[in-house]
Amino acid sequence: MDQPYGLFINGEWTPAVDRRTYNVTDPATGAVVGICADAGEMDVKRAIDAADRAFPEWAKTTAKERAECLRKVYDGMRRLEEELAEMMTREQGKPLAESRGEVRYAADFVEWSAEEAKRIYGETIPASSPDKRIWVHRQPVGVTAAITPWNFPASMITRKIAPALAAGCTVVVKPAQQTPLTACRLVDLFHEAGFPDGVVNLVTGTDAAAIGDALLKDERVRKVGFTGSTEVGKILMRKAADTVKKISLELGGHAPFIVFEDADLKRAAEQVSASKFRNAGQTCVCANRIYVHESVADTFTRLLGAEASRLKVGNGLEEGVQIGPLIDRAAADKVEGHVKDALEKGARLVVGGTRLSEGDVHFFEPTVLADITDNMRIQQEETFGPVAPIQTFRTDEEAIAKANDSRYGLAAYFYTQDLSRTIRVAEALEFGIVGVNDGVPSTAQAPFGGMKESGLGREGGRYGVEEFLETKYISLGLK
Repeated sequence: MDQPYGLFINGEWTPAVDRRTYNVTDPATGAVVGICADAGEMDVKRAIDAADRAFPEWAKTTAKERAECLRKVYDGMRRLEEELAEMMTREQGKPLAESRGEVRYAADFVEWSAEEAKRIYGETIPASSPDKRIWVHRQPVGVTAAITPWNFPASMITRKIAPALAAGCTVVVKPAQQTPLTACRLVDLFHEAGFPDGVVNLVTGTDAAAIGDALLKDERVRKVGFTGSTEVGKILMRKAADTVKKISLELGGHAPFIVFEDADLKRAAEQVSASKFRNAGQTCVCANRIYVHESVADTFTRLLGAEASRLKVGNGLEEGVQIGPLIDRAAADKVEGHVKDALEKGARLVVGGTRLSEGDVHFFEPTVLADITDNMRIQQEETFGPVAPIQTFRTDEEAIAKANDSRYGLAAYFYTQDLSRTIRVAEALEFGIVGVNDGVPSTAQAPFGGMKESGLGREGGRYGVEEFLETKYISLGLK
């Protein structure tokens, strides 16, 4: 990138008020791949000002007009799929094939929201007396803020702002410090699609706390959507209370994956591998705690080890690479610490286990651990890395209890061929998303979100649009 990206405010690219910038680096090489404006509190206020001014007129547009703008964004994303995918891999590190898949997934949210804009309905309710009429009217919340993470630089943005725009809201986007370039290019596409000035605004920066505070304390921001850690989510929730903002939180996960004795073991191992090692294990819904019935544990462990050993580690732009770098040194330290702790407490290394670091570049081999016990850190904390720990169980009740024994409740998975067990276990698991014989269940038309400390609200499908609407009751007295 020859020129730095500024902030996108009121339909224009503009530098930060104090002209500060920062470098964006490739986690696979350490090379600088872009320069972005480094926003401060005044820049956030400028973005909110623009969104607030644009809201009344945007809220009045017809559903058809909003849908047409979103459809143009979808078409642009599909047209520029390769460009967006390469940009994502350079700043985030995931293999190019995964980046292409994410661009398509991100575009799906735009397409679905374009269609859903036309299906925002009100209601007529029978009144209690003949001289009254009761209507229920749905209208946009107002200015919304979207705070997104580094692990999915495209889809976490479109999953938040596409339904907001479909509902008639204006938006201010704050992407993760590590991955702003994909966000910048996406905002270009929204501008090119004809969204009026001020409807879509972008602030990039290194001081996430200051930017977040500015968004949360401004009473004109009526809704905040956040994807990130549970710890930060709790802070945002407390601060949102001061102005009673609507808030959606998609937070941490510690997903169990249960393999029952009647499972198709080969298919289950393939699905655990697909879930666990996608994005080098840096996903909130990946399989973190793998529970296998003791009667099939040896066979399953061997199959999963074989799957992991076939995965190629390297720069995501290289042909055939399936495991890219970890995002930074702290991430690598955590993964290494979890593996070391498990081995010291009696775990058995099946494959992998080695950290591959050079300077500020950090890779970790796809790793499978067996003989896992509950006192190990890897069973209590989200690893966010390519490590698959296997623990055995004897009964269905034990497996369900172990799976639910977590403060998190985002995603859970299990493999079985028994229909009765499928119903019992799916209903008993305390998780917002349950994959039955499916390790990758996420899709644009379904609700995504968690229970317990994994968050509030849902994104995706009609449920995602609901988060950006207010319900107004209108009672009309007749003469």
